Amino acid sequence: MVLDNKGIVTYTQFLREDLVILRFVPENGIMPEYRTGQFLTIGVPIPSENFKIVRRAYSIASHPENKKYFEFVIRWVRKPLPGRVTTHLFYASEGDQIFWGEPTGNALAISNTLPNGEPDKRRIICVGGGTGIAPFVAYAQHLHAVGDKREIIILHGASYVDELSYKGLFTKLDDESIDRGKDKWNFKYRAAISRPKEWFNRSWKGQTGRVESFFKPKPGGLSPIEELVGEELTKDNSIIYICGYQGTIDGVMEVMKARGFVTEHDKREDGSFEVKYESYG
Repeated sequence: MVLDNKGIVTYTQFLREDLVILRFVPENGIMPEYRTGQFLTIGVPIPSENFKIVRRAYSIASHPENKKYFEFVIRWVRKPLPGRVTTHLFYASEGDQIFWGEPTGNALAISNTLPNGEPDKRRIICVGGGTGIAPFVAYAQHLHAVGDKREIIILHGASYVDELSYKGLFTKLDDESIDRGKDKWNFKYRAAISRPKEWFNRSWKGQTGRVESFFKPKPGGLSPIEELVGEELTKDNSIIYICGYQGTIDGVMEVMKARGFVTEHDKREDGSFEVKYESYG
């Protein structure tokens, strides 16, 4: 038997017709402890199914230092059939009740130590495709809150500019890094738009193509991500976290595997690895 906690929706922000930021608080007012990069399951009663509670897992976009609410960025599934849970959440109003399970998952837990026990000081590169950006919103705010001095790069891929759901937050953190200095807060944010020729994206001047294109070397030169950080990515200086479709993961690994990078799933005998990922399709 699944035991569900009760929660109350406190905030919804529609970014476009199929993308929403949603927050809820536990009905009892007690926020549980959880780790950055985890997810939880949201359950909603479906009227057409005799109010059966249907559950789906969503990455947590809020960070553990925030004791006020859980936050999520959710895409409304409409094809081939409307998603039962996402449709309900898109029609949710502030004050509505939902059900939720305890936060769980270790796939995207931040690596703070190396296998030999030494601190992991490698730069952190986060690659989010679409709503796969959610755990890295939590990363950015958590690492900022605890004063982490590692270099942090957030890469977000989307089809349209209005799908860059946390552009404002990330740009603010990027500007803060410039103002304060990299010795205090070392953060960079870049995005890629995969449909630059669409009229809605006509003003886009940044990276084009899928988000994994940041890793593809230019003819006779460095890749866009390497140009950004000013050096080649190596096993010793970088660790990569990916959340998105399997194609995004495969696209990054197609390049980085040739550099000797391995995933946590295929870690070496000494426990070392350079890539952690979570796929949602």
